[in-house]
Amino acid sequence: MGTTITISPVSRIEGHAAITIRLDEAGQVAEARLHVREFRGFESFCLGRPFWEMPTITARVCGICPVSHALAAAMAGERIMGVDIPPAAQHLRRILSLAQLILSHSLSFFHLSAPDIVLGLDSDPTERNIVGLARHRPEVIRKGIRLRQIGQEIVNLIGGGRLHPEHIVAGGMGEPLGEAGRDAIAALLPEARELTRFALDLWQERSEGFRSEMGPCGDFPSLFLGLVGVDGCLDHYEGRLTFADAAGGTVGDLAPERYAAAIRETVTHDSYLKPTECAFGGDRLYRVGPLARLSVAPFAAAPQAEQARTELLGGRRTATASLDYHQARLIEMLYAVERIAGLVDDPLCVERQVLARAGGNAAEGVGVTEAPRGTLIHHYRVDRDGLLTGVNLVVATAHNSRAMDLTITDIARHHLQGGALGEGLLNRVEHGIRLYDPCLSCATHAVGRMGMTVVLRAANGKVLDRAVR
Repeated sequence: MGTTITISPVSRIEGHAAITIRLDEAGQVAEARLHVREFRGFESFCLGRPFWEMPTITARVCGICPVSHALAAAMAGERIMGVDIPPAAQHLRRILSLAQLILSHSLSFFHLSAPDIVLGLDSDPTERNIVGLARHRPEVIRKGIRLRQIGQEIVNLIGGGRLHPEHIVAGGMGEPLGEAGRDAIAALLPEARELTRFALDLWQERSEGFRSEMGPCGDFPSLFLGLVGVDGCLDHYEGRLTFADAAGGTVGDLAPERYAAAIRETVTHDSYLKPTECAFGGDRLYRVGPLARLSVAPFAAAPQAEQARTELLGGRRTATASLDYHQARLIEMLYAVERIAGLVDDPLCVERQVLARAGGNAAEGVGVTEAPRGTLIHHYRVDRDGLLTGVNLVVATAHNSRAMDLTITDIARHHLQGGALGEGLLNRVEHGIRLYDPCLSCATHAVGRMGMTVVLRAANGKVLDRAVR
């Protein structure tokens, strides 16, 4: 029989999970998998609620990407209402979506991954954390906190509240921005640009050593999914679901409401996560998030970020190495700063008409937007009174589930020699998950029963019986 190595809990990710590495009888890595151990059940306890409450409720799914959940919920509600929101509301939502990129990506890079990147994957684990990083490179932590704060301040100015964007509602925005708010956002952008450049420089300083420590891992062909606008460029707020292959060719282009024709959800026996697979041509692996978005379409109205994007691609049309997720995340922050600078200069920013009103006029609605981690889908069904009879949330971590398993399997095979375990090996496998910056709180909405294994052992440790559900 083979051996199973368990890493639990996985550290410096958002949520609770474990990793298992299964060795065959020869001691070689057969596979590695991520198991999500927490369950929250938003798809179930939202049933019976009025659909217009969903932006407020689903913003509580995640404290890092509440804007994305509120936007997707509001969009689904607007399809049920059958209304187009005012241009000014759409304009403010675009800024919110971009500000959340800054907020989320800065947390991922500076606080979750930088201890490994800056201090080294084999450094003392008691120091390889944000406390140790603050001791050795305090400017990294200070700048990371400030960049995330800027993203949060922009969200607060437009979205209202101190954490959750209460102004995002089905029909548009509950409140306009005003000139004072616009000026406050504009004043933050030069510092945000400077801090983003610091992050990019830090990555360039440390990337060669970090890549050498990680070794070749997570580089495989896959499909990439992202939203593409009518101009053929990436659109973080809305667009058509576009699948590109590893060569950069478009293999699928769908309206958001047809997502089920391309994305198949599955249920596993050992995780609360619902992994997904692409339905084009059968069982197909795909990735979402910063690396996928850079591979799906070019940037518009962000020349510095577009230049950085083309440099990362290096003449290719896509980037297949999962290690490039870190750099892609930083390039997206630069993109967000550039795009916000252009949007706040538009007169739409301060227009007062930001809300369209209507009741329920359709039996279902789908809202799709790009969360920081990747494509986010909300699908609601309602009765005649607008009460929810069906809720389905498809999140980035589910899209990336199979790619994460493949990446950590690759890392384990490369670094596990002779069955010898070391802190450096385990940390490398964990970092394979951090590359994707998963949010497990967003992902724990599985349908069906969680698998269970019960083992009966004698006092001497001998296995007497085993039952599996």
